[in-house]
Amino acid sequence: AEASGEAPAAEATDNAQAAARPAAQRPCGVCYEVFVYSFADSDGDGIGDLQGLQEHLDYINDGSTDIDEDLGCDMIWLMPVFPSPTYHKYDVTDYLAIDPQYGDMEDFDALVSSCHERGVRLILDLPLNHTSVDHPWFREAAGYLRGLPEGAEPAADECPYVDYYHFSRERGNGYEPLEGTGWYYEARFWSGMPDLNLDLPAVREAIADITGFWLSRGADGFRLDAVTSYYSEDKAANIDFLAWLNKAVKAQNPDAYLVGEAWTDPDTYVQYYQSGIDSLFDFAFAGPEGYITQAARGSKGAAWYGKRVQQMEESIAQQSQDAVDAPFYTNHDMARSAGYYLKDDGSRAKLAQMLNLLMSGNAFLYYGEELGMRGSGKDENKRAPMQWYDDPEADGMCEGPPEMEEIEMPLGSLESQKEDPGSVYAFVRDLIHLRGRHPAIGRGSSRLEEAMSGKAVCALRRECEGETPVLLLINTSEEKQTVTLAGSEYRSWEMADSLSVSGESASKVRSHVFVPPFSAAVLTP
Repeated sequence: AEASGEAPAAEATDNAQAAARPAAQRPCGVCYEVFVYSFADSDGDGIGDLQGLQEHLDYINDGSTDIDEDLGCDMIWLMPVFPSPTYHKYDVTDYLAIDPQYGDMEDFDALVSSCHERGVRLILDLPLNHTSVDHPWFREAAGYLRGLPEGAEPAADECPYVDYYHFSRERGNGYEPLEGTGWYYEARFWSGMPDLNLDLPAVREAIADITGFWLSRGADGFRLDAVTSYYSEDKAANIDFLAWLNKAVKAQNPDAYLVGEAWTDPDTYVQYYQSGIDSLFDFAFAGPEGYITQAARGSKGAAWYGKRVQQMEESIAQQSQDAVDAPFYTNHDMARSAGYYLKDDGSRAKLAQMLNLLMSGNAFLYYGEELGMRGSGKDENKRAPMQWYDDPEADGMCEGPPEMEEIEMPLGSLESQKEDPGSVYAFVRDLIHLRGRHPAIGRGSSRLEEAMSGKAVCALRRECEGETPVLLLINTSEEKQTVTLAGSEYRSWEMADSLSVSGESASKVRSHVFVPPFSAAVLTP
């Protein structure tokens, strides 16, 4: 039913353990999330494609360490690129191909090569909870059931794909009717997405073939969609499957990176680290009511935010010493963050990105957030075209998803922001490069220095073996703050970096640090 993979499936045995990755090799930079459909159009059909993305790679990372004109992201996450009947492509019809709207395998290979030349890793979005109803597996199973004599029981030796999904004669919760039969199939997301039977050895073998195929083509890992839905309302089974998948992938490539979407409360999703997975998205900090937004709005103080950062790191470490947090602020399922703050001129949007991108771990940035793009309501609005130019008809611009509503972009396109040192774009770009200059920001563990922290400022010490430690002083208030360095150790530390919404620099005089509004200061020994 699908093209045969070029890489053999891995033996995912219980004792297949990947070597522990040294802290210095763990992802700790910034990953840029791309919805290919809306990013960059190379052929003028209004739909983004892989070639369009490749033509804009220098925007994400130009491979140069001398001039900081690019964003400086060192990883790219592609939302699904597999053939699919929908614009979003989370309902896959062929896991071993590229959707023709986006290009072909040669385009993918060229993109991988260009990314690796720049030192950029590329990870693929992998929806394994379900396929499309148009996937050959499901179509064969459905056709077999439609032809089954009344009262007869299905047999896997007659049609193996009938066991790839959950079919039942009873309509249970989350089940949809199979047209033309008395059967029902599990499809908890949508009738067009039938859930896979992940306990079936043949399905697991096929999954290992899929991951091996893409890793052999140069993919550097996978973003795993909806890991809490693999087994409905069964956390233990979800974790067990994730553990199997992690072992299977790491047996194929020990350096492959896996990040999972567990959209639930933090007490629950940190338990998924028991699977051995590298990262899980840190949903507690994200979205319009997350910790970042509460601190950026001023409804919660800076020290409160810093305490949440430290506590999250500690909670993750209790589950796995090798885990890497995956902080993010928004993604393709959330309203764009520039709309979270009424009458904001971009200042709080910048502050919020600072609170996200200065967290430890492998931070994620959704395309267009660095421009303060807008979009809320229906999903299509959240996946609007990347605003390269003011003119929506300009070469490279996409039309956006079908049924997307008209969206105002008051902060302007990249074209209008690029030469403005006070733009959201310039701020986020400079912030990512500041993070890159101090590896301890991404690699280190945090300790809130409470004596120097309060409602306006949080002081976070970040350190790890082999890197210069840093003291981050983050001012979330609208007023300039004076921080008196507590303890003899910090009084000798020097100002190493700073970034503020206003462009004003932080300064240090003896044991006092003057931190501008909405800013961060970086001190090192």
